[in-house]
Parts: sequence; structure tokens; C-alpha cells
Amino acid sequence: MITAVVLAALAMACAIGSWRLTTARWTSRAPRTAIILWQSLGVAWGLATTGSMLAFGVQPYEIGVLSGLLAFADGQAPSVAWDPLHVLAMIAGLTALTVLVVVLISAGVQALRARRRHRVLLALISRDDPGVPGVRVLDHPSAAAYCVPGLRSQVVVSEGALKLLSQDELTAVLAHEAAHVRERHDLVLLPFTALRRALPWAKVVREAQEQVELLVEMAADDRARRYCSPRRLATALLRFGTAGAMPTPSGMLGVHAHHVMARVDRLLKPGPELPVSLRYGVLALSVGLVTSTPFLWVIQL
Repeated sequence: MITAVVLAALAMACAIGSWRLTTARWTSRAPRTAIILWQSLGVAWGLATTGSMLAFGVQPYEIGVLSGLLAFADGQAPSVAWDPLHVLAMIAGLTALTVLVVVLISAGVQALRARRRHRVLLALISRDDPGVPGVRVLDHPSAAAYCVPGLRSQVVVSEGALKLLSQDELTAVLAHEAAHVRERHDLVLLPFTALRRALPWAKVVREAQEQVELLVEMAADDRARRYCSPRRLATALLRFGTAGAMPTPSGMLGVHAHHVMARVDRLLKPGPELPVSLRYGVLALSVGLVTSTPFLWVIQL
């Protein structure tokens, strides 16, 4: 019973922490650190929520959550007779856990299929250009720049983008898209996309996905600044925002009109970096969340 209560309290703390993080101002000063915290909150929230129900459900076995589930799957009789509340908690916990796993796998499969189809399409309608080596050029008048993540990643720009941007601005945009590819931001976004599908009515889930999407763009901006002028990247973003950029294909990562001004302001007027002590504090909290929740699945309190 104590394990179920502790897991329920942890789930509530993660929900409150996620809500507070959606309005936090420090995240733009350390987007990578904030992304790690968001991921740890998501993992801990999912495991704590399902774990609290399962901990109560396996209470008749008088052992830990994981051991109780293994005993239940093996058909072992519990030490104490089942009652309707424990049966209901077991059903609810297994259902919630199954839904989370299924939507995560489904989101991953859909993304892989979308990227596979898009690569086939790009082979037909895009071309190489000596002016932008290693980049596929799409013959389309609208401005577009995006990457196709994966093992065979590709960076794509449209003919409209080549005409819209100066050479320095194009270099900045390509550095930004290359950052998405190198840091595998598609994998960062995948769990939040899956959770949004599982809980489309939850405001905190919607806001969490939007915040992580913005943080991913800011992280890519930071990496791109190593290879280009922040001002050039900012002007490129403004050009895309005013030119009516072509929507990024599903499953890809590209330039979005959302939060353009927030990114531009951050590039032109960068704030002070988050102190190292606070960074390590957030990272320690993230590690604690990710490790404590599985630990509570194993032990019996």
C-alpha cells in the first residue's frame, strides 16, 4: 500500500512539475537541460501513474510491482484473496500501460513510414545542386527547408528558399537543419507526440509538446550559431515567416512559423546562460526522477 501511495504522490508531483515547467522562464537559457528535464518528467509520470495502480492491484501478493506482475502472469495465487478494488486497479494499470506502449510504437511506426515514403518521393522530384553539396533541392516556388531524420538522413531546401535567402542566411538555415539531424531531435519529440495522441484532451500534455518543440528549435539554433552568425539565422527566420513558408511534411523537422519571434529575439538579444550550479541541479533532479520510479517498481514498501 505504501508503494502505491508513494508512486501516486510522485505522479502528482510530476504533473505539477510539468505544469510549472510550461511557464518557466529559465528554459530558453538552457534548452538542452530543459529538454532532459521534460523527458525525465514524462518517463517518471508515465511509470508512476501506471505503477501506482499496479502497486495497489498486486498488493494481495505482498511483493513489489514487478515481482507481482510476474507472479500474476505466471498464474500464481496471491497470499490474500482478491477483492473488486484490487482487480479494478490491476485492469486499469495494465490498460494504461498498454495504451502508452501501443501509442509510442504506433507513433514511431507512422513516422518511419512517412519518412520512407518521403524519401521515395524525393528521389523522384528533387535534385542535387553543386551550390549546396549534400543537400537535396526541391523544385518548388515556396520557401521550404527541412530535414528527413533517420539512418539515411537528408536535408532538403526548395528552389523558393534558394531564391529567398542570401548565401549567409542559407548557410545558417542548413546548419540549423543539420543540428536536428545530428542531435536526433525526432527521437526527442516522439514520446511527446505519442503522449499527445494518447491524451489529446489534456492541456498540460499539449503545452508540454509545444514547449519541447520550441526548445528543440532553440537547441538547434544554439548549435547552428557555432557555424554561422546569429543575426543571419534570425533574418532567415524572419524571411521564412513573412514569405509564407511551405508546411513541413509530416514526420520531418523543418522551419515552422510558430514561435518565430521568440527565437529571433533570443538570437538577437541572447540572455545570460543558466548558472552551472543550476544546470547540474536540474540534471541531478532528472536523473533522480528517471531512476527512482523504476526502483519503486522493484521494491516493496
